Amino acid sequence: MILSEAWNLYKADKQIQGYSPQTLKAYNVQLKLLIRHLGDLPLDEITTDSLKLYLGNVADQLKAASLSHRIRFI
Repeated sequence: MILSEAWNLYKADKQIQGYSPQTLKAYNVQLKLLIRHLGDLPLDEITTDSLKLYLGNVADQLKAASLSHRIRFI
């Protein structure tokens, strides 16, 4: 399963749990940023190191709260 397919399942699960549309919209933005950086990869090809590199590349461009939001999404 690729990232974008996993998002559809995740979103459906969170809608059932009562997450707000705004929260899901914010998470979708984070997904698009992640896909832009990594590509729409199969989940089993995403490594902890690739996620650390992604977060490290954007850390100096973001406020602490924005970086924390990306980390929570991941």
